[in-house]
Amino acid sequence: MALIVHKYGGTSMGSTDRIKNVAARVAKWHDAGHKIVVVPSAMSGETNRLIGLAKEIMAQPDPRELDMIASTGEQVSVGLLAMALLAIGKDAVSYTGWQAGIRTDSAFTKARIQSIDDTRVRADLDAGKIVIITGFQGMDEEGNISTLGRGGSDTSAVAIAAALKADECLIYTDVDGVYTTDPRVVDEARRLEKITFEEMLELASLGSKVLQTRSVEFAGNYQVPTRVLSSLTNPLMPLEEEAKSGTLISFEEETNMEQAVISGIAFTRDEAKITVIGVPDKPGVAFHILGPVSDANIEVDMIIQNQSVDGKTDFTFTVSRNDYQRAMSVLESQRDELGYTRLVGDAKVSKVSAVGVGMRSHVGVASQMFRTLAEEGINIMMISTSEIKISVLIDEKYMELAVRALHKAFDLEKA
Repeated sequence: MALIVHKYGGTSMGSTDRIKNVAARVAKWHDAGHKIVVVPSAMSGETNRLIGLAKEIMAQPDPRELDMIASTGEQVSVGLLAMALLAIGKDAVSYTGWQAGIRTDSAFTKARIQSIDDTRVRADLDAGKIVIITGFQGMDEEGNISTLGRGGSDTSAVAIAAALKADECLIYTDVDGVYTTDPRVVDEARRLEKITFEEMLELASLGSKVLQTRSVEFAGNYQVPTRVLSSLTNPLMPLEEEAKSGTLISFEEETNMEQAVISGIAFTRDEAKITVIGVPDKPGVAFHILGPVSDANIEVDMIIQNQSVDGKTDFTFTVSRNDYQRAMSVLESQRDELGYTRLVGDAKVSKVSAVGVGMRSHVGVASQMFRTLAEEGINIMMISTSEIKISVLIDEKYMELAVRALHKAFDLEKA
């Protein structure tokens, strides 16, 4: 008998019929003798609806109150799923994040999990119950409800699986696994049977929407076997077949994986570029520019500092397009302290990345990537690399062309 955590996304919970399908699938796993914990998202569109209501009241909603509102979507989901299971004769109980012992910091709308007290959940599992826990949320030290940010239910599920030392965490989505790139952009995109945690972490952080970045970090750090699979299949399909479907995120590179130089092409549409021109080139310049941005809880991605000329330098970095105006305002307010000449920005850029553990043992990946983009007439604004990825910042109007060209150049349509 294994302890399995199931996570279901908003599409899977999108209607009462789909919730009944989830219940049938969960019951099948429970009937096979497994201990089951389920972490569902809010019904599709519900979180956006709630945030929209908040913005009708307050243009820039208070973060604490926004979390109070946004957290209710998942509470509805767990209650409905528990009822669906009770209706078919299964002993199920639903909990909010705080009832399940999930403690977070106080960074409202972007909270991070600090600890999980699994006592209550383990007692229910030992009693044979199916436990359903709200994703996306927890409670801080002062008793305030907090949410983990977009896609936070993935993080909740993997964190709960880690705390319970689950045998596997199954992430059910509206796609049947992790693909070489978004099939909506490239028709020839291919599903991967296996991928390493390193590659999945890069793909998630670089724009792949299959899994949330922090969930992959949790899975890798705590060695939680994780599988991405479809919730749109027949819920009564044979369990043995379902248990081997989708994409397995593996702990170590396998020998046959080394033959694939690139595993996938990721992209993000919602990037923005900011350049601080003519800032005095002295020790601490990067800190003095990015410190106030960080204090405003804005994440910075790609960074370039130019060669100093006459004691002045230009400093360029990227942020999420959602944070662009706020980041510009922060820097404008720091003009006297920073002493820069001019502040310019571009909110119409996108990032395209090639990811693969095979880069460690193959040369020429960067040159092939740059040549491919040059042949398509695509100008590169910024470049960022790691041991297993290369990212470029380009004009957003060329993003899909770049993705298709790179997918073909690296033969990703071939198994």
